[in-house]
Amino acid sequence: MKQLLAVIGIVICLVGCGKQGTAVMEETVSVEKQIVEASCGQCKLGLKGGGCDLAVRIDGKAYFVDGTGIDDHGDSHAADGFCSAIRQAKVTGKVENNRFVVKSFELLLLNK
Repeated sequence: MKQLLAVIGIVICLVGCGKQGTAVMEETVSVEKQIVEASCGQCKLGLKGGGCDLAVRIDGKAYFVDGTGIDDHGDSHAADGFCSAIRQAKVTGKVENNRFVVKSFELLLLNK
């Protein structure tokens, strides 16, 4: 009986410790002069929010941008603006707290 209680105690301890070990760590990902998709997060990239905000898609995942705004690169509601089109930009920065913190943002010209 004592052995059974000891085994149950060990199992409970392992299960409890296992939950702590499965916590998701927020990883910081650096980006250096990478070409990404840039657009309105809500209008074009499927992010939830209360208005129009600049976002980028890096490796298939969209992030809101901190450090530059949606209207800093022209009229966002123009035919080629971020709310109407997905553009390409060369960016440097890092993903931090599920947002892209930009160091440089260069909107690339449209191919016509």
